[in-house]
Amino acid sequence: MIAKSHDADGRPVPGLVQLLAQHVAGRLRQEFLEHEMAGLRPVHTPLLAALLGGARRAADLAVTVGVSRQAVAQVLANLERGGYLERIADPGDSRAKLVCLTAKGRAALRLMRTNNLSLEDEWRERIGGERMADLREILAQLLSPPDRI
Repeated sequence: MIAKSHDADGRPVPGLVQLLAQHVAGRLRQEFLEHEMAGLRPVHTPLLAALLGGARRAADLAVTVGVSRQAVAQVLANLERGGYLERIADPGDSRAKLVCLTAKGRAALRLMRTNNLSLEDEWRERIGGERMADLREILAQLLSPPDRI
């Protein structure tokens, strides 16, 4: 017998996870708008977060974020125009440029973190601390590579 992976109204769990992700992204998008961070989208945050450790080359960012160099180049150009990052000369290679966060980019990441923590608090209040801990553990387990037998 095949186990059902649906909730009471028939939606599969992966679909519910996608809906939750869309809800979280919509909330963050609204926060960006309310804080006058025009042009910034939730999809940009992994790239900004990858710069928290310091300036990096665009090619390295593409590998870290898991997208093509061309995709990173387009997003970097938009974020640079928006004032969230800047490109500086690489002191180790005068031909190369490094990408680094600006004060506005760091402010966007702080807003994202505040939004995430607030949302987590709301969820904890709705489902309780124990279930929230279980949810965190389950999500981490689902995101980790499957065990090899």
